[in-house]
Amino acid sequence: MNILFVSSGNTSEGISPIVRNQGASLQGLGHDISFFTIKGKGLKGYLKHIFILRNFLRSGSYDVVHAHYSLSAITAALAGAKPLVVSLMGSDVKASPILKYMIKFFKRLFWKKVIVKSEDMRLSAQLKDAKVLPNGVDFNTFKPIPREKALKVTGWDPDQKHVLFAANPTRSEKNFQLAKDGFQAMDINVPAALHTLNDVPNALMPAYFNAAEVVLLTSRWEGSPNVIKEAMACNCKIVTVDVGDVRQVIGNTKGCFIADATVFDVSKKLENALRLDTKTSGRTTITHLSSALIAEKLASIYTSIA
Repeated sequence: MNILFVSSGNTSEGISPIVRNQGASLQGLGHDISFFTIKGKGLKGYLKHIFILRNFLRSGSYDVVHAHYSLSAITAALAGAKPLVVSLMGSDVKASPILKYMIKFFKRLFWKKVIVKSEDMRLSAQLKDAKVLPNGVDFNTFKPIPREKALKVTGWDPDQKHVLFAANPTRSEKNFQLAKDGFQAMDINVPAALHTLNDVPNALMPAYFNAAEVVLLTSRWEGSPNVIKEAMACNCKIVTVDVGDVRQVIGNTKGCFIADATVFDVSKKLENALRLDTKTSGRTTITHLSSALIAEKLASIYTSIA
């Protein structure tokens, strides 16, 4: 099939690594993938691309157009993209009531199929017929590597235990204050350091996961956080609050903990994780979330509407 991806191009790496990985997975199945990126933030940035995308669509022939995130999908719909598949992310249905209303409107009139990343998202968006399909994980990229090798990439002290808050701490929805307070409240006699991320290239993320003793997530809301799945693929120990689909993803994996969104419980779960000397079997737990398997399910959606 000939498929066009429409998405933002405003990240530090241009196309989001999530979107690029999904395209590469479909190419691995023999599909032709083209990308149209929207460069320019805010409503004005997206609206001006309606006519640009309309002209782009006239220059090619696509079996399916797949838009990622709601604003890209609105742009694609107004540009006349058909048939249009839309992937919504956590921020689409968790952040803005106005955006949720617009999603319902465009879904009813323009969008052929809507994909959400978790059952929690489907309920929040109130889209009963949305398809739940999480993003896949590139197992060739995210995999266990020796800690010593990973530490050389990160530059972290090899004599410390490292807790990784794998997000930009300035993003309010990531709730870094809870992570910081929980870390500082720990009562454990080991040297430890808390690290945050900001604009770390995706290619280096496997090293950060493998250098960390624990990956910590304290978000106020999520859809289906890729950081948890990627950390699982690296056999990381994890402490996370119960958001999105993390409970389903980590399952009963030893070394992965669900914490209440309180300083006390985050600190206690961090202590439990740091006391464990072995890595987890998280990679085995999430084999069903490999990029290749998710791509096959996505291709079947395309086939059903093309």
